[in-house]
Amino acid sequence: MKKVNMPTMESVAAFKAAMDSDKGALGPFMICTDPAMVESAGYAGYDFVLLDMEHGTTTMQQLPNLIRAANVAGVCPVVRVPRGTDIWIDQALDVGAGGVMVPQIDNAEQAAAAVKAAKFSPIGMRGTCRFVRSAGFGSIPGSEYFSKAQDTCVILQAEGKKALDNIEEIMDVPGIDVIFIGPYDLSSALGHVGEINHPEVIEAVKTIIAKGKEKGVKIGCFADTVEGCIKWRDLGVKFLGYSEDMDIFIRAAQKDVEAFAK
Repeated sequence: MKKVNMPTMESVAAFKAAMDSDKGALGPFMICTDPAMVESAGYAGYDFVLLDMEHGTTTMQQLPNLIRAANVAGVCPVVRVPRGTDIWIDQALDVGAGGVMVPQIDNAEQAAAAVKAAKFSPIGMRGTCRFVRSAGFGSIPGSEYFSKAQDTCVILQAEGKKALDNIEEIMDVPGIDVIFIGPYDLSSALGHVGEINHPEVIEAVKTIIAKGKEKGVKIGCFADTVEGCIKWRDLGVKFLGYSEDMDIFIRAAQKDVEAFAK
C-alpha cells in the first residue's frame, strides 16, 4: 500500500522554523487565482503564501488547486478566510491550509471562537472527518491525521482600537500562534492616520511585540516594500505579510520597462 504523506504539514514545520529564526517568515498576500502564480512564489523562496479570500476573489472551489500549487513548490499555504462563520476556517483546513488568518478579531471571545474552529477536540471543536483533502481523502490513518493537523497555525488579525484596547486579553487565549497587526489600522487607532512611521506607532508595535514575547505569541505585520519588512523584522516582528502578488509583479515589470526605455 502506498505511503501517503501530508505535504502541507511538512511546509508548516519549515514555516514555523522560519518564524523562530532571526530572519522571520516572509510571504506575499495573493489575490491572483492562477495556481501558477502560487507555485512560482514558492520557487522564489518565500516562507509562506497568504491566499486571500477576504479581499481576493478566490472561491472555495478554486482554493484546493492553489494549495496544491503551494504543495508542489514546498511553500506553506496560509489562507485568510472571509469574515463570518467558523465554517470558512474548517473548510480551508480541510482542503489543506497550513494556517488560517482570521480578520476582525476585537476581543478574547472572538479569538477563542477562532481557535476552537481551527483545532480538533480536546482543544477545539473542528469537525472530525478524515476523508478530506488534507488527510489524503482517507489515505492517512485518522489517528495520525488528527494528531498532526493540530499543528496548523492560527493567525488572528487585531484591527482597530477595540483590538488594541483588548490586546493582552486576546493574547491570553490559548492556541494562538500569531497576532497580526495592520500598521495602517494601528496608526488610525492612535490618531495618526496613515503615518505608519510615526514614533507613537513604532512604540506601540514595540510594546505589542514585548507583550507577545511574554505570552509566547508571535507578532505579524504588513509592509508593502521589502525595506518595510526589514524594518518590522528588526523590531521583532516574526510574520511578515509582504505586499500582494499583482503589485509585486507590476513593480518588477515597471523596472524592466524603465530600464528598456533608457
